[in-house]
Amino acid sequence: MMFAMTRRDFLCAPAVSLAARRPAPPNVLLILADDLGYGDLGCYGQQRILTPYLDRLASEGIRFTQAYAGSTVCAPSRCALMTGLHTGHAWVRGNRYPDLPLRPQDLTLTEILKKAGYRTALFGKWSLGGLATTGYPTRRGFDEWFGYFSQTQAHDYYPYLLLEGEREYLVRGNFGARKTVWVHDLFTERALDFIRRRPQPFFLHLCWTIPHANNELGRDTGNGMEVPSDEPYSRQDWPQPEKNFAAMITRMDADVGKLMEALRDTGQDENTIVIFSSDNGPHREGGHDPDFFDSNGPLRGIKRDLYEGGIRVPMIVRWPARIRPGQVSDQVWAFWDLLPTLAEAAGLTPPPGLDGISMLNSWIGRPQRNHDYLYWEFHEGGFKQAVRMGDWKAVRLAPGRPLELYDLSRDPGETHDLARERRDVVERIERVLAHARTESAEFPVRASARG
Repeated sequence: MMFAMTRRDFLCAPAVSLAARRPAPPNVLLILADDLGYGDLGCYGQQRILTPYLDRLASEGIRFTQAYAGSTVCAPSRCALMTGLHTGHAWVRGNRYPDLPLRPQDLTLTEILKKAGYRTALFGKWSLGGLATTGYPTRRGFDEWFGYFSQTQAHDYYPYLLLEGEREYLVRGNFGARKTVWVHDLFTERALDFIRRRPQPFFLHLCWTIPHANNELGRDTGNGMEVPSDEPYSRQDWPQPEKNFAAMITRMDADVGKLMEALRDTGQDENTIVIFSSDNGPHREGGHDPDFFDSNGPLRGIKRDLYEGGIRVPMIVRWPARIRPGQVSDQVWAFWDLLPTLAEAAGLTPPPGLDGISMLNSWIGRPQRNHDYLYWEFHEGGFKQAVRMGDWKAVRLAPGRPLELYDLSRDPGETHDLARERRDVVERIERVLAHARTESAEFPVRASARG
């Protein structure tokens, strides 16, 4: 896919005056969990893990029931979010080690908002370029950056070394065998400090790795769910990894409560868009079994699947100034829609050539334009594809394999393959697949991408 104008053309074009469009452009707090399943929050049906603050967040805004991640693993999902392109057109289409960096021509949401006068910050995990690469956060529009060296290092909740801007940051409480600083507490503290400084307007991207497992520790000990305490679940008759998993989510929920309190205390609550989501579906790693808490809810599949459980995610949006509270929406949309949506909310014109479309109308109660289709591809263990077109969902598990076809309006768990009965729909989706993607030298179709 080619842009009608280059990235340099867009960034060099005169900025639209925010003041001319709206007296007070909205702040944006975009919170991304890591491997949190569709069914892991109380407001999405979870019965045993306590998430009162996120449940309240949902009650004060919109809880979307058919929102999708950019991919079924981390890096391509976050690339779709930041660039507005799905995995058939994005540069990063799979996980790599070291992280595959964004290129100079890959325009990001952050750069668009920064050009319009936003103060920008990222705390936590960044999967789109390491130190000294073209994808490094401070080169992609972030004024402030504090987090992990790579998404592989982000498996560790007790590292002794992080990055702060262009410098190394020593976590002295984790030197040697000591583990006294759970670094997500540091990320939360940085986010709270940023909010309390009241930069206007701001874009704050908080990327916890909760509840991702420490895969390496899990292989060694059987419990890769690192958390300072398993409270309030210590007395439960559960396997220890599941106590830790639940405690990690409840701890994250409490931090969401702190962030919302800081917005209220600083008078920024009314005109701040708060978005909470997850980068993909639930994992089966670090000793955790996603069936224990029914982490994918009524959906089929988990992380690394293109079935609904791998890509349909929690999505909560709150904006008191413009969003009516207490809504539940079945609007179908995906991560690549966030860039044009937030650009429009800020009074800006998104760049051309995106796969995403603005979903702002669905947020504020106006008639919403819908996608003709949503597209995903995935490269670990071979090439797989998925398409959602209306209520129809098609999955292809390997090149040359027949499509599986499901009617999500009647079968959200994808249990009944209708491909033989509805050849007309299969043929329509095959026509979509014929032009939904461009070739990628980094992710060739018949090769397995390293995960």
